[in-house]
Amino acid sequence: MKEADEAEAEAAAEKKAEEQKQTEDSPEPSAQEDKEPQTKEKRFFKKKDKKDKKDEKIEELTDRLTRQLAEFDNYRKRTEKEKASMYIIGAKDIVEKILPVVDNFERGLATVEHPEDDPFADGMNKIYKQLTKALEDMGVTVIEAVGKEFDPNLHNAVMHVEDESVGENVIVEEFQKGYKYKDIVVRHSMVKVAN
Repeated sequence: MKEADEAEAEAAAEKKAEEQKQTEDSPEPSAQEDKEPQTKEKRFFKKKDKKDKKDEKIEELTDRLTRQLAEFDNYRKRTEKEKASMYIIGAKDIVEKILPVVDNFERGLATVEHPEDDPFADGMNKIYKQLTKALEDMGVTVIEAVGKEFDPNLHNAVMHVEDESVGENVIVEEFQKGYKYKDIVVRHSMVKVAN
């Protein structure tokens, strides 16, 4: 029996030694398991902190697209302004070419003594009125001169006269009418100014 007790004691000791060995071994794997998620987390956060090449490329392309859209919008606005100014310049040129015809109508009608008796003069007067109405509809206006103060932006002084009955720098006579297209002076008025 002694041998059986000794065998049992030996088996129990071996079993205990194995259990201790397993408990000693088991903290290591659990420690490794704990370390593994930490390293995975570290790797995960490292990826988040460090930009991926794809993310950098996306940012670069987004930035380029935004700049291109802004550049195109500026280009569109600039061309609209240029187009509007070209239209105004073209209209101004046409008005400049029509004004001598208007002047000739005025000179011709001024020579007729009794326009109401002359059907030809009456017809010419109607054509003149139609032409001036068309110019007004386009935005062409006559620059008022006589009795107004001289403005070098609107008037061209070709003569000066000493006249105490009117104020200084007041226009006393107009030799040729001036015209504006919208806010742009097409032709300055030729005037005589009192000093």
